[in-house]
Amino acid sequence: MSILTRPILEIDLNNLLANYQLLEKIAPHATPAAVVKDDAYGLGAAVVAPLLYEKAQCRNFFVAHAVEGQRIADKLPQAKIYVLQGIGEDCLDIFQQVPQLIPVISSPEMFEFWKSNRLPNRKPVIHIETGLNRLGFREHDLKALSDADLSEFSMVMSHLACGDEKDHFMNAHQLETFEQLKNIYFPDLPASLSASDGVFLGEKFHWNMVRLGAAMYGINTAPYRLNQMQNVVRIKAPVLQIEPLPKGEFVGYSATYRASSDRKIAIVSIGYGDGLPRSLSNVGKVYFKVRGKLHECRVIGRMSMDNLICDVTEAEGLEVGDFAYIADDFYTLDDMARDAGTISYEIMSRVGKNTRYIRKYIGQ
Repeated sequence: MSILTRPILEIDLNNLLANYQLLEKIAPHATPAAVVKDDAYGLGAAVVAPLLYEKAQCRNFFVAHAVEGQRIADKLPQAKIYVLQGIGEDCLDIFQQVPQLIPVISSPEMFEFWKSNRLPNRKPVIHIETGLNRLGFREHDLKALSDADLSEFSMVMSHLACGDEKDHFMNAHQLETFEQLKNIYFPDLPASLSASDGVFLGEKFHWNMVRLGAAMYGINTAPYRLNQMQNVVRIKAPVLQIEPLPKGEFVGYSATYRASSDRKIAIVSIGYGDGLPRSLSNVGKVYFKVRGKLHECRVIGRMSMDNLICDVTEAEGLEVGDFAYIADDFYTLDDMARDAGTISYEIMSRVGKNTRYIRKYIGQ
């Protein structure tokens, strides 16, 4: 009998690389850029970025903050690293130290800061707003720019609001707005409109560069169709205890579950402190492999910080030390997010950055 205590996070680098290469084929006329912000969605930018650089010859990367780019720059000596949150007083020194970093300028105020602190041999990207109403220059901001100002930039970009819904009217609206603004203000600049979801909308959304993030990590960013991506993340955790649960007994904090018949329960060493959504309480699923058979078991009671409890009455032969499969090819983070009422991006980010996991990279 094995006594284990920590959850395990497995990251399949072979599948991640295959996903990048498939996305590259879907948008063959655009330059692929890998989005490795938030520590590669929690999966480890120090591993993912060099993998793509060496195995896929990726030479363009996006991060959110300059400090994220600084951490991986020495592993990507010939790459450009675009910084989505731009440049400011808190990161100017990093830009000065790391020549690969290119700021994305999203507001007139940030542009004024750039002009007061220009970096040699670098031209920033301008982010224009086309309908998401988040970061970006509005058209009245663009009208205020001089010809000299407009010449400062190396690329123009925007971001889709509804790219995961193929027929949403916002896609056509943003595409039209982007094309109009680009033609008026930046007719000669390369352009980038789409992240992963936009790749599946067709060639007219690809422009010169596509930003490959969530889909590369296995997330279904085009839920209107069968997921073409291979699963990248697997989570499993050991069973710490197995006990009978007599009819009428309660389970967990606040006694939200009561057994309607005699049951058997397993206490698994994973909880919301490990990044799982607490909203999986009484609705989530856990899987066990016993004697070659896969058993789907329900999470019962409130999930706690360090443990969840599940009904394993039908999983005959399950033992302490066996693994509960929390996420796998047969129950992905997309499936978990659906049951939890959230998005898989959030779960991946929270799980990936959690230090309590034993982290294992598969392949490469």
